[in-house]
Amino acid sequence: MSKAYTTKEKRIRNTKYAAIALAVILVISGVFFMISLWENKKEFFPEQNTFEAEGNIRYKGREYKLKEDVESVLVLGLDKFEGADAESYNNDKQSDFLMLFVLDHKNESCTALHINRDTMAEMAVLGVAGDKIGTVTKQIALAHTYGNGKEVSCRNAADAVSDLLMGISVDHYASVTMDAVSVYNDFIGGVELTVLDSFEGIDETLVKGETVTLKGEHALNYVRTRYGLDNSTNARRMVRQRQYLEALYTKSAELIKSDESFVVNAGMKLADYIVSDYSGNGLQSLAKQISEYQFVEICELEGRITEGEEHIEFYPDEDSVEETVIRLFYESVE
Repeated sequence: MSKAYTTKEKRIRNTKYAAIALAVILVISGVFFMISLWENKKEFFPEQNTFEAEGNIRYKGREYKLKEDVESVLVLGLDKFEGADAESYNNDKQSDFLMLFVLDHKNESCTALHINRDTMAEMAVLGVAGDKIGTVTKQIALAHTYGNGKEVSCRNAADAVSDLLMGISVDHYASVTMDAVSVYNDFIGGVELTVLDSFEGIDETLVKGETVTLKGEHALNYVRTRYGLDNSTNARRMVRQRQYLEALYTKSAELIKSDESFVVNAGMKLADYIVSDYSGNGLQSLAKQISEYQFVEICELEGRITEGEEHIEFYPDEDSVEETVIRLFYESVE
C-alpha cells in the first residue's frame, strides 16, 4: 500500500502546500506567459514520446479502467542555480523535488504524488539532437540531466515518471531552479517555521526546535540540505520540503488577498527561473481549477532504502506502485 496522509488535520495541511506548489510555480509562471515575456525567449526542441497506458487492468481480483478527463502535471525542483542562458547537453541539473499532480476534472478533485528523488528508475539517454539513443537505470532525479537542461530534459524526466508508474501519461511539466526558492522567499518577506532538524556545522541559524523566519540562503539550506544532517535521507528532506511549502502557502495567501498586484509582481520576479510546456491560457485555466477543486491528499510510494555503490537508492514496492496508479488514474469497472 502507498503511504498517505489521510487524517482531517493533515488533509487540511496538505491542501495548503499542494495549492502553493502549483500556485507559486504555475500560477505565477502563468502570469509570466500572459505578459508574453516567456514567448520571447522560448525555443523549440524535439518532443519526446510519452508512454501511455492502454486498456483495462486487473488488481486483486477486480477489473479497472482508466478514468476519463484526468490530467497530470509534473513539478520539478532543480538542484542547480539558473545562470544558464546557454543550453547545454552537458547539463547536470538534477531534480531534487518531484511532485506529480493528478487533476480529476470530472470529479473536480486533485491528488499529488511526492516522488522520492532517489527512486531507481529506467530513463532514456538522449543524443545531442534530443533523440533517444539508449536507456539506463539510475536515480530518477538524474533523468533531467539528459537533454538541453530545459524543455527536452523536463520531458525526459516526465517520461521516466511515466515509465515508473506503469506507463501512465504525464501530460505537462513545470520546472523551477533552486535559486528561485530564496528569491521568492525574500520577495514575500521570509517564511516562519519551527526547525525540524539540527543544522549544526552547516547553518548555525537553523537550530532544531527553534521558530525562525527563514531569509535568503537559509531558506534554501532548509529545503535543500541533506548531507551532514543526523538523518541525511531524502525521505527526511521531503518532510522539510512539505513543511516549508505549508508555511509558504500561508504567507503567500495573505499577500495575495491584501495586494492585487502581488501575483503579477511575483511572476515578473520568477520569470527567469521557470520552464514549462503550458501555454499562458493553459496555466491560467489550470490555476483556476486548482483553486476551486477539492484537494484529496499527498501520497508517496512505499519501498526500501539501500546504500548503493555510489548513492542512496530507493526501490518502490511493486504493489505500492500498482495500488497508487490504480487509485489515482483508474476506476472500478461496474
